[in-house]
Amino acid sequence: MSAQSFRCKAILFAAAMLAVFPAIHAEEGMWTFDNPPLKQLAAKYNFHPSQAWLDHLRLSSVRLNDGGSGSFVSADGLLLTNHHVARGQLQKNSTAEHDYLRDGFYATTPDQEMKSPDLEINVLVGMQNVTERVQGAAKGIKDEKQALTAREAQIAAITKESKDKTGYRSDVVTFYSGGEYWLYQYKVYTDVRLVFAPEQQAAFFGGDPDNFTYPRYDLDMAIFRVYENGKPIHCDNYLKWSAKGASAGDLIFIPGHPGSTSRQDTMAELMLERDVVEPAITEYLKRRLAAAQTYAAQGPEQARQVGSTIFGIQNSLKVYIGRTEALADKSLIAKKQAEEDDFRRKINANSEWKKEYGSAWETIAKAEEQVKPEVRNQLFRRTDSRLFTIALQLVQYAAEIKKPDGERLPQFHDANLQSLKFQMLSPAPITVQTEKLFMKSALNLAQEKLGKTDPYVQAVLQNGAVDSTADSLIDGTKLGDVAARQALIDGGETAITTSSDPMIVAARRVDPILRETQRKMRDTVGSIVTPAGEKLGKARFLVYGKNVYPDATFTLRLSYGTVDGYSYNGTVAPPITTFYGLYDRAGSFGNKPPFDLTPKQQAALGKLDLATPLDFVSTGDIIGGNSGSPVVNREGELVGLIFDGNIESLAGDFVYDGSKNRAVSVHSSGMIEGLRKLYGANALADELEGRK
Repeated sequence: MSAQSFRCKAILFAAAMLAVFPAIHAEEGMWTFDNPPLKQLAAKYNFHPSQAWLDHLRLSSVRLNDGGSGSFVSADGLLLTNHHVARGQLQKNSTAEHDYLRDGFYATTPDQEMKSPDLEINVLVGMQNVTERVQGAAKGIKDEKQALTAREAQIAAITKESKDKTGYRSDVVTFYSGGEYWLYQYKVYTDVRLVFAPEQQAAFFGGDPDNFTYPRYDLDMAIFRVYENGKPIHCDNYLKWSAKGASAGDLIFIPGHPGSTSRQDTMAELMLERDVVEPAITEYLKRRLAAAQTYAAQGPEQARQVGSTIFGIQNSLKVYIGRTEALADKSLIAKKQAEEDDFRRKINANSEWKKEYGSAWETIAKAEEQVKPEVRNQLFRRTDSRLFTIALQLVQYAAEIKKPDGERLPQFHDANLQSLKFQMLSPAPITVQTEKLFMKSALNLAQEKLGKTDPYVQAVLQNGAVDSTADSLIDGTKLGDVAARQALIDGGETAITTSSDPMIVAARRVDPILRETQRKMRDTVGSIVTPAGEKLGKARFLVYGKNVYPDATFTLRLSYGTVDGYSYNGTVAPPITTFYGLYDRAGSFGNKPPFDLTPKQQAALGKLDLATPLDFVSTGDIIGGNSGSPVVNREGELVGLIFDGNIESLAGDFVYDGSKNRAVSVHSSGMIEGLRKLYGANALADELEGRK
């Protein structure tokens, strides 16, 4: 969650004027594929990518909708991503007897490939600028609430028309803090089968202490195969494997899906993050982590059940602590203030611009004050129960589906229903014990932070105790059965309103409260920030043209940089690490967790070429969501796989510093060496290297 969760960023497109270049470092930027950094690449690297080259990268790249990026790496549908991106699917397929996270997985034949319960893959096949159409819907409407409604209805119409015409998933996305609307069309795949994943310890060697650090020695990779109509897809666009891989000083490119950045936020928005949002999220994560760790200490099976949760929370905690420290850095705040002051001076220097756009900053600042009291409600009104989430989705689905498409909540537009149902009807197992654990933790925290009289707390608990309420809801519900969910969908509103399932009954009580919160935020904040954001978007284009890139939005972007080490802690980090370093680091810690070698790594010591590159760093500009992104060279060959950033990169949500920010990747040579000599996966390595 970020401040972006509490406001609607609006869009207004204006023709770009060549004006003053903003201060952008050469390697900075998460560029959209309609506006790649051609000038920068030509000026510094004398590289001129063709449209065919760009299209090939776009069509070879994929988005994994449970979070993360990936790429096609064979003509027969092999998909490469990170182990930690695949972790959720590994967890859902695991049992006490078959723990694929602990032991790894390799399908030696196609019939052994393991289907993912609920993984959706998106490939961006079409992009259309629809700014004029969306903005035109609100033209001449003076009432801000009505104008926002008109825009939303137009967006729903655009996505429905696109979905009906093409069959593609169709999303309207916002860029430039309110500068443009684009229709993104995605080819969707839902039959995704696991082919290979190493043991968690090999993928996450060094554990949480090494997370967001470098040098690293991780084989953080996983390979799926994508199917359609029961057969592996044939890929015309896939990334050929580079036998040489990345070398120090090489120019590299990263096509991926960065999740969210706040580099174009106003100072008022950043202060809300610093003073309200970050502390609240950090407190919530610490409480949830403590509950999971206490449960894990009960035994090996309990530890397995919450292992992925602990992994995710620890990762998020490092991110939010890093964000908090970044926003506490006086030099960073001074830099952001100077950027805003310069932008405002340029607007105020032109009397017409000042009249049209000069008040936008104050308007947003006032709206952000309205957000502050709602942050706690937004964050702590939760149950952290998968079953309760499904119940609420079912209740809202029945109510929304009968409305005209343009009047529905955004997640229930026709264009989104296929993906929504895919998730609601996921056959992934739901563990009763962990459902109770996290529901009790969340409700206790809600009582503590919001009070027992809070409407949400009252709606869930009905004056009952937390423990007994959670037990009765989870023990009494039938929603763990996919057939029960399907029956409620098929039965429509009548089935929902007459259901006696305790989760559905509780969700019916909660739904009006959440709708009222959403309405309040929309009317008092969204309707104000939207037109103000449009003004800043237009003003940014007038001042800078499109020589700047938009903030990340979990949409496909292109970053670039060079393979390069950096100075840290009074020494220098090498650009590339090797298998030598893995064994040295394990030995330096006595081969004790989390620096212990797997049995396969110990047994392979005499087989491996220890000089083989394992991981490397580059100046590529990435953020959360880029995990699993391919790293390619000038020829478009795969030379690496993004899996992390260094600790200095955590400030990258707000600024990019090319002297310190580094993207951490697995080396293509290291992946092949591991497949062949650690796992005996020669057939898979042959397919990756095009020898099949």
